[in-house]
Formats: sequence, structure tokens, C-alpha cells
Amino acid sequence: MLNHCRVLDLTDDKGFLCGKILADLGAEVIKIEKPGGDASRRIGPFWHDIPEPEKSLYWFAYNSNKKGITLDIETADGREIFNKLVGTADFIIESFSPGYLDALGIGYSVLSHLKKDLILVSITPFGQKGPYSQYKDSDLVVMGMSGLLYQTGEMDGPPTQMSIPQACLHAGGDAAVGAMIAYYHREKTGEGQQVDVSMQQSAGWFQANAVPVWEINRRILRRAGAFRAGMSRDVGQRQVWKCRDGFVFFNVIGGRTGAKSLKALVEWMDSEGMATDFLLNMDWDNFDMFTVTRDVMDQISGPVGQFFIKHTGKELLKGAVPRGVSIGPLSSISDLLNDECLNARKFWKEI
Repeated sequence: MLNHCRVLDLTDDKGFLCGKILADLGAEVIKIEKPGGDASRRIGPFWHDIPEPEKSLYWFAYNSNKKGITLDIETADGREIFNKLVGTADFIIESFSPGYLDALGIGYSVLSHLKKDLILVSITPFGQKGPYSQYKDSDLVVMGMSGLLYQTGEMDGPPTQMSIPQACLHAGGDAAVGAMIAYYHREKTGEGQQVDVSMQQSAGWFQANAVPVWEINRRILRRAGAFRAGMSRDVGQRQVWKCRDGFVFFNVIGGRTGAKSLKALVEWMDSEGMATDFLLNMDWDNFDMFTVTRDVMDQISGPVGQFFIKHTGKELLKGAVPRGVSIGPLSSISDLLNDECLNARKFWKEI
């Protein structure tokens, strides 16, 4: 789609993914690093555990498919070279603090005079303007200030950080989308523009389910651990279950879809002599997850949990699909590397 476009990538890890997406769409992306190399080259893991800037797997992952040059835009000679590159570029993506490029004399007001149809994509923790615009960030800070940490963790525990840094990835994805919207606008009008991406605002979309849950059910989503958020905290509707070799996802829900899945699961359990009389006599067609009691959930969860522990994740998936039971294994990296579907699609590549 973009194989006729050039992108100048001035970002740090807040914006790496934006450039990678544009590169994967065909653009020629030139990663501009200051002398000494980008600091992210020193983030592990490293190839063969050798901590060198040329061996960072983190760097490779987010900057593959990009070209690279070393350029110091804080010097007059560096800015002169940069301005020449600007004349050949369609996009510039950057993640400096607001006002940094302006102070160097290469802010959007200057660059847009050099090239009227230039698209500048700016990624910052809290946006170009506003009361937090000069605040510093970390993933934990941004995720906390987006409201997500309020929902993440065990229900009786503290807020919990989620895996690897996430805010920068969502901001990078939003930046790529914003760049494409600006590109569409440019194709229609011939005019470029600046795209202003706030990491806090991007992470705020994690809350997309919290607002309707309140509007519809008047429930505030809180930390629920392995249980379903938004339901009564006393009922305990489990979503993450132990199996013989790990964990699976299974949701006890009502309605037509829930009835179909639960009936099929009980029949499956019965075929292996593990269905209780309570499960066999349950009126699944009228099961209401919003009014169910803790006693009923315990009588469902107990035998279902025992059934899952008897089987591996692959066994449960293999048995669930033809029966229409909504079970999904929670895969480890090792599981993904050996996943028959991903391997059949040649997802993994040796480089």
C-alpha cells in the first residue's frame, strides 16, 4: 500500500511499532539514531545472551524491515542533512517531549513550510498540550493513569502490572492508524498535518468495556483475578481454570449461547462418568448469570474444575471444538512455538 512512501523514524520505544507497521505496509522507513545508537539497543534479551547493541532481540523485533542511519539533529550539520531528507519524506514519526523539535527549529510549523504535504506523527505520554504534557512517563505510570491497573490483579490484592510494557504498543498502533487517516486526508486535499497521539489516551481504550458495564448494569469493573469482572464479587464466576498441564479459559454464561455450550459440556462430562446429578438436572435454558447464587456456582464449578484437571489443554480443545463447547487453552510461548496451526501457516521464521 505504501511502497511509494518514505518515513523518517525519530522515535524511541514509545513509537517503534508505528514505524514497523508502516514498513510492513510497504513504506521505506529510515530509522534515525543519534551517535552511539538508540538506548533501546541495550534492552534484552540478547542473541546468545551477549549484551551488545547489535544483538538486542528487543531492538530487532520492533525495528525489523527498517533502514537506518546515524544523525545528530542537535547539531547544525545534522539538521541541514535532516531538512534535506524531509524534502524526500511523506511521514515523520517522533516521540520527543513536546516542544523539543520546536526548540531545535525543526518543529511542525517549520517542517510544513519545507514540505506542505508532510505528515508529522507525534507520540508523547500525555499529548502535545494540556496540564500533563511535560510529565515524564513509564509504562506503569501511563497504565495507572489510564485506569487499567484498577482492574488488573486479584480481587483482594493490589493493582498489578500486565506482562511486558503495553501502553507504547497501543500508542504505536494508534499512531499508525492516525498516520493513515492523515494520509487519506492528504490524498483528498494535498495537505499534510500533525497527528497528536497521547499514550494515556491510547491506554484509556482498555476501558472500552467499563463504560457500558456501568451504563447498562450500574456495576463498576474492579480487579477480579481469574473470575469474571462486573459480576457480583460474592458469586465467583471463574474464567481461568487449571487443567492437567496448564490453564484453560472457560466462561459460565447464560443465554442461548451459554446454554448450548454448557449442555454440551455436561454431556461430555457424563460420557466420562464425571457429571453430577445437579449438572444433569440443571435448566440451562433459563440459567441467569446475573442472579445465580454462590451455592449454585460452587455446584457447577466444582465438578467442571475436576473435569478440566483430568485433561490436558490440547485434549480439552480437541474435544470442545466438535461439541461446540467454548474452551480455549491459555498458551505459553513453548505452546505457541509448537502450535500446529501456526506451524502449518509458516508463522515462525528463522532469521
